[in-house]
Amino acid sequence: MLTSTLCDANRRLTAALQYVKISADAAERLKAPKASLIVAIPVRMDDGSLRIFQGYRVRYDDTRGPTKGGIRFHPDVNLDQVQSLAFWMTFKCAALNLPLGGAKGGITVNPKELSRLELERLSRGYIDAIADFIGADVDIPAPDMYTNAMIMGWMVDQYSIIARRLSPAVITGKPLSLGGSQGRETATARGAFYVLEAMMARSGRLPQHTTVALQGFGNAGSMLARLLFEAGYRVVAVSDSQGGIFLPQGLDIPSIQAFKASSRSLKAVYCEGSVCHLSQAHALISNAELLSLEVDILIPAALENQITADNASQIKARHIFEVANGPITAAADAILDARGIQVFPDILVNAGGVTVSYFEWIQNRNGLYWSIEDVHRRLKTMMVTEADQIWQRAETLKISLRTAAYVHALERLGQALDAKGTREYYTNGI
Repeated sequence: MLTSTLCDANRRLTAALQYVKISADAAERLKAPKASLIVAIPVRMDDGSLRIFQGYRVRYDDTRGPTKGGIRFHPDVNLDQVQSLAFWMTFKCAALNLPLGGAKGGITVNPKELSRLELERLSRGYIDAIADFIGADVDIPAPDMYTNAMIMGWMVDQYSIIARRLSPAVITGKPLSLGGSQGRETATARGAFYVLEAMMARSGRLPQHTTVALQGFGNAGSMLARLLFEAGYRVVAVSDSQGGIFLPQGLDIPSIQAFKASSRSLKAVYCEGSVCHLSQAHALISNAELLSLEVDILIPAALENQITADNASQIKARHIFEVANGPITAAADAILDARGIQVFPDILVNAGGVTVSYFEWIQNRNGLYWSIEDVHRRLKTMMVTEADQIWQRAETLKISLRTAAYVHALERLGQALDAKGTREYYTNGI
């Protein structure tokens, strides 16, 4: 039985199916995850008490290769959310032509309430619980919301202890000293930047004449804001979970990054400072107000379901680039499309992270590591190539860019699924 968020995600699949020829078998197999695991993780807290945390791992589809997807630590993590994220990852990998399937994992926890030692015990306990469900040729986790290279390092070390052998290829997003890849930490932001630059060039927009509002100032959001600032875009608003700041003349992004970094309480793991506390010289705005600003580009880079049927009519941006996973609901999509607002979908825009994770996996298996220049060059080539193909498909079929991205991915997924046999094949004979 499909859950609510997954049902909404499947509406994108249904919309794309009318534009691509794949078998009924393939379409049916893509409607539900292949395997979902729910685990209980006991953790001894610093005060001696024992707490049980709920963990999840979902492998959605592995037809094109081992599944790939991040692990998030967040209070709102649940099975519905993780299944939906694994669904999006399946189509993201196919859209970028990566030989991987889609997966996702997470733990229901507020990580900012834990000490470093408690975070390490939780991270290692999660791997203890799912070790039989993952592997370099089966399912390859990576960082996601509120997880990072340090946490991935704990996890790959725990898996290696369980397997009794070094296993760097089982997890990506690791520290460089443990087999991580150059460029992985900034890959999501850089990939999004390459797509944005390529697509804005098509419309003839110059950076200095382009205003941007960005919701979400975590790793991906803050780095993308920095790249846009350095390229000459006028970033007029940014926000985090606490609220945001707005300055029509444009924000000094490096100063905002420095402020947030200076207020860290758990250095190298998490920071608590909010961008909305920066300065009274800036207008303080809510996340809802940021979404409705009159700007050229709006970038949702926070959580899912930020733009819904309730607020889609208030959006004034000309273009939306989805850096978050699933920030716009299917119902909101229809409203935005009718209003002529161009949405560049998450399965394309934020695919830089999984693409460089794929690079890391290749490097781990080959034992040959690439320079930062090589990683950036390969990433740009892949992101821009697929973005151009999706743009051309949207133009040819006269459909939205989101539907075009799903059509693009579906063709590849359909071919792989059909290669295993279909009803037509078996009923018509060899």
